[in-house]
Amino acid sequence: MILDIHAYPSIPATPRTTTPGKVHYVLGGVARNIADCMSKLGAKPFMISAVGPDMAGNLLLEHWESVGLSTEGILRCQGIETPVVCNVFDANGELAAAVASAEAIEKFLAKEWIKQFTRNIHSAPILMVDANLSQRSLEASCQIASQSGIPVWFEPVSVAKSKRVASIIKYVTFTSPNEDELIAMANAVSSEDLFLPIQRVDNGGSTQSIESFLLLLKPAIWVLLEKGVKLVVVTLGSDGVFLCSKGGAEFTAVDFKNTESSHFGKLLSEMVTLNCQNDLVNFCKFNRSSTHLSVVHFPALPASVVGLTGAGDCLVGGTLASLSAGLDMMQSMAVGMATAKAAVETRKNVPSEFCLASIADDAKRVYSSARVVFDQSVV
Repeated sequence: MILDIHAYPSIPATPRTTTPGKVHYVLGGVARNIADCMSKLGAKPFMISAVGPDMAGNLLLEHWESVGLSTEGILRCQGIETPVVCNVFDANGELAAAVASAEAIEKFLAKEWIKQFTRNIHSAPILMVDANLSQRSLEASCQIASQSGIPVWFEPVSVAKSKRVASIIKYVTFTSPNEDELIAMANAVSSEDLFLPIQRVDNGGSTQSIESFLLLLKPAIWVLLEKGVKLVVVTLGSDGVFLCSKGGAEFTAVDFKNTESSHFGKLLSEMVTLNCQNDLVNFCKFNRSSTHLSVVHFPALPASVVGLTGAGDCLVGGTLASLSAGLDMMQSMAVGMATAKAAVETRKNVPSEFCLASIADDAKRVYSSARVVFDQSVV
């Protein structure tokens, strides 16, 4: 749970002096954003985190209580300085620079605190961990989930922190890196730098095709799948996402325990299930060999972009809320893309509310546009 400070200059910034613009306090933190998004889609996430008895901690807890979510798992005591991140954006709304003060997460969100909530983890449909946790805390969280067969979603957070996946890769069911985090994770689990950062190619103004870009990413994707990850969601910004699996069966066959949908979640499930139909349903019915890589591309929807900071978190939040409501992975991915679209159309990390009809309609558009871009054996 982090307080974000967002600074938007009204003119191009000049070094070594102040620049006029707007500064906003925004509730943030990868896991907090994901949980907040889930709650607004009818799920009831249980958050395990730490904040201090300061202004930032007060703002974060007040919001959590105002939306009716439990604060039982949120450690608060003297000596903790609530994590704060200061983001400076350029005139186009893209992140220009950022400074993060998040040491409290690693120092205070220890495995001893996490183990107090073993029962909550065992009764959950899924455990989402973000890489802000220390190595010991990541390992403790995943081990608890493993005891009850609870799937784990690993959110990489950043290139540097994504490498922490190495010690928990055997527990990870899902992960959602961008292309740079994907390369870092593949190198980390390989124990050597096999892969170099990949740059998009611009051929005289014509952008690189999705298929050719996938071929560059394929070796790193395959490394994670070979290590036991069931589904790799590679986020591509305005180009959407790649949903990748070994054999393709996991697109629809991931089994969740303890699912319990709210009224909102049931309505979302009904609307999305009714609307999300295309030829991919038949594609997902067939099991393929263990050397087979299947990749589906979900395109991003056109949006009136205001801010980009919460898009990836809402993509994961929408997907997790849908999985928890009983939708399959393909349908859930479409809902995730729809919630990401809603996120970029606001300056907040998570919109104040979601319109169910709009989310379902946008999910239908994404689902109908999704297509298989790779379905072959890897040798």
